[in-house]
This record gives sequence, structure tokens and C-alpha cells, in this order.
Amino acid sequence: MANIRKRNDKYQVQVRLAGHSAGKTFSNLKDARKWATYYENKINLGNELEVLDNKLTLGHLINKYLREITPSKKGWHMESIRLKRLLRQNISNKTIRQLKTKDFVVYKNERVQDGSIACRSDLILLHHIYNVAIKQWGYIINNNPLSNVPKPKPSPPRERRLSDNELQYILNEEFKNPHMKNIILLAIETGMRRGEILAIKSQNLMENYIWLPDSKNGNPRKIPLSNKAKAILKDSTLPFPISGNAVRLNWNRMIQRSGIQDLHFHDLRHEAISRFFEKGLSVPEVSLISGHKDVRQLMRYTHLKIDKIIEKIN
Repeated sequence: MANIRKRNDKYQVQVRLAGHSAGKTFSNLKDARKWATYYENKINLGNELEVLDNKLTLGHLINKYLREITPSKKGWHMESIRLKRLLRQNISNKTIRQLKTKDFVVYKNERVQDGSIACRSDLILLHHIYNVAIKQWGYIINNNPLSNVPKPKPSPPRERRLSDNELQYILNEEFKNPHMKNIILLAIETGMRRGEILAIKSQNLMENYIWLPDSKNGNPRKIPLSNKAKAILKDSTLPFPISGNAVRLNWNRMIQRSGIQDLHFHDLRHEAISRFFEKGLSVPEVSLISGHKDVRQLMRYTHLKIDKIIEKIN
């Protein structure tokens, strides 16, 4: 256990651990703490410490994170895909001792060609991997090189609304999977995410609402049901016998055949939330349905049609 005390403008460190004792004096507190952590790890790891310092690669940290941290997350599947992609990049073969901030700046400039969202997500994930390695795993890494890498700005919120003609086309579409129409209609009627819809079981259905025991933000949620939503659910097989990937593929094929531009399945959630406001629901009421804790995030999902506003003011 390390003990640090200030004396005569100096910081004296005393480490006593597992029968070992050592002390040293420093002129600033940061160096004192760094040395204490280093010496404690050196005692715990013994000769292995120097091997880790010299040969530890970014790929080693990513693999360890993939095994120990990712499985406990809600979005573990998508994160594991992202981590496995990172493992295939040249930067993962470099040792932690070699890697500096400039190396991640180079990676950022290359990765941003695939889109600012993907690049930003990678940098945030790598930053967290380093923090876990330093704070939880006790690796001797002086600082997090991602801390000074500027991240691409977040993309502006999407403002895509579903037109009546597009909805009519989608409803007339002959999907390969017969459950797609009900899934789409339920998304528009309730604002539920794809994964939430696919997870609905008969025991989650109450008289006037769907009970979600778990959601993206970690809290249970009640989704009120309109008469139309009730009719859709009554006509559905629960849970829907289709995977999330199959929904994505069916949706993409429909978009390609129709020629509809820039419409994502997740835009149906935007559509539903915007319709809730157009029906006159308040911010607290909509946030209760959507599960948004942050009003600013809720507003990113809300894009009211100007003609609806004109109707109200007249």
C-alpha cells in the first residue's frame, strides 16, 4: 500500500506491499503517484512487468477488452464487430510503447474516410480501452494517447420524415418475410426500436400498453398502445420469428427496389416521435414513451411538419 506525504515542499512516497518496502522523494505529486503505481505493479507482476512493457500491443488490449468488458454491455454484438475490425488494422500490431498520439491522429485521418460517425465511435472506444487498461488492469501506461486526438464532429440530426407515398409503397411491398409489414407499422405507431419490437413476447402485452422490462438506457418502460397498435399486435406472431439482421436485409432490398432515397429503418422511430408531438402530446409524455432521459436528445428525434404547425396556428 502506498503512502504519500508532503514535507518541505517535497512529496515522500513509501510503498509497503507483500513483504516489500521502498521509498522515494519527488518534487511534484503527479510523479509521486505515478512512481507509487509503478512500484506496486512491479511488486505484483514481478519479472512479468518488463515483458508487458516491451511487448504489449494494442491488439492484446483489444482482445482482453473483447473478452472481459464487451460481453457485459447491452450493445455487445455491434461492439464486438467493431473491435474485430480494429484488430485487422495495422495499428493493432504496434506495441503500446511505440504508439503515440500522432499514430492515432493518422488512424483518425484514414478512418474518417469511412464516415465521421464510424471514426468517432472507434476513437471513443479506443480511448475507453486505454482507460480500462490503466485504471482497472494496472498496466504501466503513462498516459492515454487518445486524450489529445480531436474527434470528428457528430453528424447533424437526421430530419428525414416518411411521406404518405413512401408509406403506401412500403405497405404494398411483397416482402420476402411476411412479418415485415407488421414490424414496420408497429415501429411507426409506437416509436419502438427494432430490437425492442423483436423482443416483444405475449407476457409483455398488458391491456393498454407493452411492458419492456429492459431497454437501451437500462430502465424498464411502458409503451402505451393505440387501437391501431393493438390491432397490429393481435395480427402478429410473438415474438416475431425473424432476426434483426433479416429485418435489415428485407428493408434494404425494399429500398433498392423502390428507389426511395435515404430512408433508414431507424427513421421510423423519428417518424413516430414526431407524430406524437403533432398529436399534441407533451415533452414529458413523449419522453416517457420513447425512453429519452435527455430532452436535447429527444429534440434530435423530433421534426415537425410545417403544414401541421400552420394548421394549429390558424
